[in-house]
Amino acid sequence: MGALENRRHIATAVRALRPQQWVKNLLLFVPLILAHAFADGARLGATALAFGCFCLCASATYVWNDLFDVEADRQHPRKRERPLASGALSIRAGIAWSVAVLAIGLGLSAALLPAASTAMLAVYVAITTAYSAWLKQQLYIDVLVLAGLYTHRVLAGGVAADVTVSPWLLLFSMFFFLSLAFVKRYAELLAAQSRDPGDQQQQLARRGYQVGDISLVETMGLASGYLAVLVIGLYVNSDEVRRYYPTPELLWLMCPVLLYWITRIWFLARRGILPDDPVLFAATDRNSYLAGALVAAIGIAASA
Repeated sequence: MGALENRRHIATAVRALRPQQWVKNLLLFVPLILAHAFADGARLGATALAFGCFCLCASATYVWNDLFDVEADRQHPRKRERPLASGALSIRAGIAWSVAVLAIGLGLSAALLPAASTAMLAVYVAITTAYSAWLKQQLYIDVLVLAGLYTHRVLAGGVAADVTVSPWLLLFSMFFFLSLAFVKRYAELLAAQSRDPGDQQQQLARRGYQVGDISLVETMGLASGYLAVLVIGLYVNSDEVRRYYPTPELLWLMCPVLLYWITRIWFLARRGILPDDPVLFAATDRNSYLAGALVAAIGIAASA
């Protein structure tokens, strides 16, 4: 019986660490891929190690986020099933697990990676903790921070692989992930609106948004996504593009694919189909994989 309880406890703790969110840290590999250095074993190994360290530290911050939100989550129709909100995992156990994985992540990074990589990881932990504690309650600042954290992963991947991250990639990432941050808030607002359609002053728990903001959030989110596609178009016409792509004209084909994907995400959000985390949705969505494969194929063809 004791062994069974231990297994259940570990399974619950793992669920609180949210390993499904680790897919977001795959962004660390983007600079390596776009620099056409993926075949370099040393750079690939360093990036893979940084990826693992980011996953461990991110899990710690997800636990802290749930600790900050525990009372609000208990009032939420879906989030109340989270281990800490439901009581399946005690507060003390949650803190212990988070400290353990954080120590392992930072310790491995400090021991095996350059100091700059560990510094990028520490900055990520600090910003994510500040977001969970306070920044997520600040109107518009919250989505900027979310988009910035995704872009920070890209930068961290460049530091780990020791490759220069293009300003074009950073600009694209900021607009693209800003759109996804807005669609996350839009989905939350739409769910709140459906629960009480008549209350336009209804405030999201621990958020700076009211239900009446939903149309503005939608407009800014779509605009951000389309600006990301515009960045691709400007990059195709830049002098830098021929450094990596002998046939850069083919990159234009990425634009309709990205326009389709971004527009579809917002259509699904508008229809109430999209959950409140579009990145996790994309990780299980067949059309998203198809769009990603097309973008990859275009990039390969342009660089051949």
